[in-house]
Amino acid sequence: MKIILTHEVPNLGSAGDVVEVKNGYGRNYLLPQGLAIAWTKGGQKEVDAIQRARAARQIHDLDQARTVAEQLKKTDAHIVARTGDGDRLFGSITAVDVVKAVDEAGGPKIDRRRVELPAAIKSVGTYDVSVKLHPEVTAKFKLQVTPAKRRKK
Repeated sequence: MKIILTHEVPNLGSAGDVVEVKNGYGRNYLLPQGLAIAWTKGGQKEVDAIQRARAARQIHDLDQARTVAEQLKKTDAHIVARTGDGDRLFGSITAVDVVKAVDEAGGPKIDRRRVELPAAIKSVGTYDVSVKLHPEVTAKFKLQVTPAKRRKK
C-alpha cells in the first residue's frame, strides 16, 4: 500500500514522504491515527505543501545543525513549576515546556517534535535533554526544574 506520511513516524519516514507499507499497517494504524493519508495523484499536491512547510522549519545542513548544537550546550534552560509534597510536580514537564524554557533563556529556536525527554519529568532536579537536530547531530543540554515559591496558609 502506498501512503503519504503527514507526521514523522519513527523508523518509517518524515512528514511528506511517500512510502510503501503493508496493507494492514497502513489501514489499521497509520490511516486511523491520522499519521498518513492514502496516496493519490491529487495527494501529490499535499505532499509538496507538507515538504515546503517542513523545509521552512528544518535545519538545512550539517554545519547549521552543529552551530545550533553548540548554542544549545551553552543554554541554561530553567523551569519553575508548582510542586506538592516531596518536591513532586503537579503534572509533568513536556517538550513544549522545554522549548519555551530554551526560548526564554535566549537559546535557538527548536522544534518541539525534535525534543527527546529522558522520561516523564515529574520532580524537581536537573535533567539531561537531547534534541535531534539532524540525522547526524544530537544536541544535549541541562534542564533545571525548580519549585515555585509556596504561599503560606
